[in-house]
Amino acid sequence: MLKPRIEALQEKRLVGKHLGMSLAQNRTGELWGSFAPMIKAISNTISDNKFSLQVYPKDYFDNFDPTIEFEKWAMVEVADFIDVPDQCGTFVLQAGLYAVFDYKGSSTDSRIFEYIFSAWLPSSDYILDNRPHFEVLGKKYKNNHPESEEQIWIPVQHK
Repeated sequence: MLKPRIEALQEKRLVGKHLGMSLAQNRTGELWGSFAPMIKAISNTISDNKFSLQVYPKDYFDNFDPTIEFEKWAMVEVADFIDVPDQCGTFVLQAGLYAVFDYKGSSTDSRIFEYIFSAWLPSSDYILDNRPHFEVLGKKYKNNHPESEEQIWIPVQHK
């Protein structure tokens, strides 16, 4: 299976929209559907990459339950927070260590996350850190397509 690279992420400024949801009550399509038309109105974007970011409660992964809610963001990276559209919020993603998986496949196939949390993480030199998880959706991202490519960023710290 995939081997990640470990990266020290520098702080990022992000602009976007967020919704509360759970895996059982997934509202990702609704979130991106409301945010995507606004992207062109956001000034100072740094790239064409989009960020799908999750903020989980502290004990979310201790006793996994797909009905527990978390906060999900649809975002783009910006140079600064000047001229943010009224319907959007801002988010400062703090610097930290991440395991980065270059994933190819459908975004609806959860086996990559099962592998990360059940196989890779327990056998690695790292433990999960309590910081946001996110995916970078670049030019090769094709929603729900088997040839889609994205980066999965999992916050980690040394054991």
